[in-house]
Amino acid sequence: MELHARIYGKKSHYFLRELFTNSAHFPLGNIFFEWLREGPTYFLEFDLYAIAFASLVQAYFLSKWQQLDYNRWFLGNLIGPAIYTAVEIAIEGTAFFSKANHLAYWGFALGIGIFQTLRHRTSGTQNQIFTILENVTRSSILLALYWILEAALDVENSTIAGFVSDPSHVFVIITIPVLGIIIGFADWAASRNMNILQQTAVQLKGYSEWLLGKELLSRAITDPSVLTLQRQQRAVLFMDIRGFTSWSEDKSPEAVVEMLNDYFETAANAGISINHGAIKVKLTGDEVMAVFPNVRQAVQMASQAQEAVQRILSPHGLSAGIGIHTGALVEGILGNHDVRGYDVLGDTVNTAKRLCDNAAGGEILVSDTTYETVKQYVTINGQREISAKGKRNRLTVYTLNHIATPESA
Repeated sequence: MELHARIYGKKSHYFLRELFTNSAHFPLGNIFFEWLREGPTYFLEFDLYAIAFASLVQAYFLSKWQQLDYNRWFLGNLIGPAIYTAVEIAIEGTAFFSKANHLAYWGFALGIGIFQTLRHRTSGTQNQIFTILENVTRSSILLALYWILEAALDVENSTIAGFVSDPSHVFVIITIPVLGIIIGFADWAASRNMNILQQTAVQLKGYSEWLLGKELLSRAITDPSVLTLQRQQRAVLFMDIRGFTSWSEDKSPEAVVEMLNDYFETAANAGISINHGAIKVKLTGDEVMAVFPNVRQAVQMASQAQEAVQRILSPHGLSAGIGIHTGALVEGILGNHDVRGYDVLGDTVNTAKRLCDNAAGGEILVSDTTYETVKQYVTINGQREISAKGKRNRLTVYTLNHIATPESA
C-alpha cells in the first residue's frame, strides 16, 4: 500500500488536488464576488459556508471516484452546484435563480464537466484540445464574475457592448482566455508526463516484486536499511527435478520451457512463492530455492508443492526431490555497482542444497535440526545418513511422510 500511495498519491493528496485544481475555483471566486458586493457582513451569512461546504463535498466524491477509476466527471462537477442550490432555495426560494452568479455556477459546472469527460475519454490531439478547453473554461470564471460584478455596480456594463467599451475590460477579456490556453498546455504536458512516469513506475514495481516480493519491496521503500546484509535464522528449501537433463535432450527448447513454466507456476500456487510467505525465491534451470521465515512454514509448503508438482511431472516420467535445512545465514543486497540482487548465503544454504541433491524423486529430506523443530506435528518414513559434498561428517536426515496442517496440528 505504501508503494501504491507513492506512485498514485494518498487519499488526502487526491482530495487536495481535486479541491484546489477544480472544485474550489468557482466557490472561491463567488466568495470574493459576494464580499465585494455586500461588504464584510457577508462573512456572517450562511450562504458563504454553504458554498464552501458544497465544494468540499464535491472534491470528496470526485477524488474518491478518481481513486476507483470511475469515469463520473460530468456528474461529479454538478455535486457542488446541486448542494449549494438546494441549501439556498430552502432559504431564498426561487429568487436564487434571479442572480447571475448562481446561474454562472451551473454554467461553468456543466462546461467543465463536459470537457473533463471528453478529456478522459480521448487521447492524442483530441485529449490536448479538450484539456485546453477545460482550462480556458475554468479560467473564464474570473472573467464572468468580473463582468457580473461590474454590471451590478454600473448599469452601462450590463451589456456586452457596454462592457467592451472600456479598454481595461478588453484587456481582461483577451488576457484571461490566453492565460487559460497557456495553463491548458501546461496541464496537458504535466498530465502526459505524469502518466508516463506512473506507467514506468508500475512496470518497475512489477519487476522489483519479482526479485524482492511485495512485502520486502514495500518495507525497503520506507526503510532501505532492511536490504543491508544481516544475519538471520531461516529455513531454506531446495527442490529440483530428477532426470531432467536426460529428459530434455531430445525435446525442443520450446517444449522444455513450457514444461518448466508449468512446473514453476504449480510450485508457486502450492506455496513456494513470495505471495505465500517466502522471503526469497530463486529459479535456476529446473531448481527452485525458497527461503522461509520459519521451519513449519517451509515444511508445510514443501508438502503441498511436492504433491502438486508430481501431477505435472508424472506424465513426463519425472519427479522432484526436496531438501530443507534450518540455521543462520546472511541475507541482503549482494553485488557490485553495476549488478546487484537480494540473495542469501551461508552454510545453511549449502546444506539445504546437499539435502536436495540426495533426495529421491518424491522425497522430502530434512536435516536433524529441522526435524527437531517440527517433529511434534510430522511423521517420517525413516532416517539415514548421507555424505554431502563439502561436509567432513555425514549428515543425519529424515524423510518426511505426513505433515499436519496448521488447523489439524
